[in-house]
Amino acid sequence: MTNALLLVLTAYVAGATPSAYWIGRFVYGKDLRTLGSCNLGATNALRVLGWRAAVPVVVLDIFKGFAPVWWFPGSDGQAGTWWTVAYGAAAIVGHVFSFWVRFRGGKGVATSAGVLAAVAPVAAVAGAAAWVLALAVSRTVSVASICGALTVGVVGLLIPGPGVAGKAFFGFVALFVVWAHRSNIRRLLAGEEPRIDAGFGRDGAVE
Repeated sequence: MTNALLLVLTAYVAGATPSAYWIGRFVYGKDLRTLGSCNLGATNALRVLGWRAAVPVVVLDIFKGFAPVWWFPGSDGQAGTWWTVAYGAAAIVGHVFSFWVRFRGGKGVATSAGVLAAVAPVAAVAGAAAWVLALAVSRTVSVASICGALTVGVVGLLIPGPGVAGKAFFGFVALFVVWAHRSNIRRLLAGEEPRIDAGFGRDGAVE
């Protein structure tokens, strides 16, 4: 039990690694907490710094969700899936509430994708497909992320095999990601949410 609890804490620390903040601060000399949407995620990195910054942010955010749920269950000495669910949830919460940057972070989309890729590839693929389709139609990243999260929740309830712990986790991912986008939802309702129709400047930042 103690070992598993330590691994939950480790999963949180891994998820809390502020990829966007560190890349923006130490590579580009910019604090993403004060620029663009002030969000420490790949979308804001793309808007402010360009794709060369956004790509490593996405990769690292996916990996820090994938790694704990892929590696930890084999070394925790615990049976069942509840601890695996706990590792994934801790990583996602860590990304959204990072202790490194005063409990700020991103929206949890890429980190959730990493977790799902490790434990439920079918749900991950379905969510990714919904994300791409919604982005193509709406041209709005937040709409795509919300649609992808809700798709994961629905698919998770329908696919056989995950058990109570798995289904609870799919529901958690869907609701938590939607909750993390609450400010985006307010802007969407007000017609103020940025779209990706704008061009890119010479440095890759959205104009």
